[in-house]
Amino acid sequence: MKNFLVKTIANAAALAVAVWLLDDITLTGGSTGTKAITLIIVALVFGLVNFLVKPVVKVLTFPLFLLTLGLITLVVNALMLLLTSWLAGVLDLDFHVHGFWTAVLGGLIISVVSWALHAVLPDDRDQGRF
Repeated sequence: MKNFLVKTIANAAALAVAVWLLDDITLTGGSTGTKAITLIIVALVFGLVNFLVKPVVKVLTFPLFLLTLGLITLVVNALMLLLTSWLAGVLDLDFHVHGFWTAVLGGLIISVVSWALHAVLPDDRDQGRF
């Protein structure tokens, strides 16, 4: 459970950085508290999309992963971010990604920030180690 919470917080922070850096990734709404709750819900949706959809897409596009030496990962991450944006619209959340290239850059930012936060934040697997 702690690992799930840490990953959700890291994803929310990574999404916040992408919103802050890119004008075409928007988080509209009321107060700061409302925006924080929206980011956490979007992070949950993003985590669910990455858990359920991304493995299927990776299996289906495996030849492209080999052909492009993994660079297709940028496109897959962008598609996952666009799907998250679409689902946020369906769920009436104020999170939007405008355009494919913005999603590519946003996916790259989210990946880097999320990786850095996962390296710093504790998780369940760190217990019992020196």
